[in-house]
Parts: sequence; structure tokens; C-alpha cells
Amino acid sequence: MAKVRDAVHWDAKYAATDRLWSATPNVTVAEVVEPLPAGRALDVGAGEGRHAVWLAARGWRVTAVDFSPVGIERGRAGAVETGADVDWVVADVLDWAPRPGTVFDLVLVAFIHLPDDVLARARRWLAPGGRLVVVGHDLRNLTDGVGGPKNPALLHTEDEHRRTAEGLAVERLGEVLRETPEGTAIDRVLVARAPEEP
Repeated sequence: MAKVRDAVHWDAKYAATDRLWSATPNVTVAEVVEPLPAGRALDVGAGEGRHAVWLAARGWRVTAVDFSPVGIERGRAGAVETGADVDWVVADVLDWAPRPGTVFDLVLVAFIHLPDDVLARARRWLAPGGRLVVVGHDLRNLTDGVGGPKNPALLHTEDEHRRTAEGLAVERLGEVLRETPEGTAIDRVLVARAPEEP
């Protein structure tokens, strides 16, 4: 698990190639977020910034947090190319918190597996009516899908997503099949909405 949470490891992965991930958003992220009215968004574990740049291009005011300086620099470069305005933060999301009083209409956790306590804090960062969107590889992907981490501790389950959504209204919870050149990947999605009034 240490390697996954190691900024030096991820800096090396990002530096070894022009782009580790696609520049386009994940299909499920796009499908869930596109109908939402733009507001203030937080991209947790933003990596190279594909979701942050995409959100900003659609009018969202975005804060993107990742512990990899190389990933954040890639994101900044992508934002400059597209004219997207993003607040880039190099920080470990395990310890980071927004400025007091800052809340978000969207907290996006895409393809990063965070401990329950961090997800509980992320729920508190939601504005009234704001949405928590968690998309990642499902545990079943290990046996029935392709790609993704091979460590079960880094994969999502329905029970984990139910715990994550405690106190929120679940709008979507389930598996998503994603076609890749290597075959079908099995992802899991959670969309949960904060109460309108705290």
C-alpha cells in the first residue's frame, strides 16, 4: 500500500511517459457530472488533471489536489493549453483540508481509493445540495474484469460506498462496465447528495 500513497513513486510514473492517463474524462464521470449545474468543485487525487481541466472548461470553479508535483504540473500545462482556470494544490489528501468555511457543490473522487475517515471529511466539505461522486475499480474487477490495481485493498465495494454515503441521499450506487482495448473493466460508482439544509 505504501507505494500507492508515495508521491515519489507517482512522480516517477508520470515522468516516464508523456501522459499516463487519457486527457479526456472517464465516461462515467462525464455522464454523472454533465447534467449538473456548474458550481464549485473539488477534484480529490487529481493526478494529471484530466477531470479538473474538463470541469473548468464547463464553467466549474475547480480546486485540484494531488500529492504528485509532476502530476499537478501536467495538469497546469493542460489547463494553460485549454484556457481552463484551476486552483492546483500539491498536498496529500490524507492530510489536506480546504480553508475553513469553504464548501463544494461537487467533490469528485475518481480512481483513488481513500480511507473511510478521509471520505467522511469529504462529506463535510459538501455545500447544501452538493454531490459526492466516487468512481473507481470494483473489487470484482480482480476476477472478472481487466486493468486496474491488483491489490484488493485498493478496489471499491458496495459496502464501502454505502458507508461513504452515510447521511447523504444516494442517487446512484452500482457497478459500471467499461469497455477498454484489453476487454471489459468493472468499475463502481456512487453519487450521493448532501441535504439542502445542514
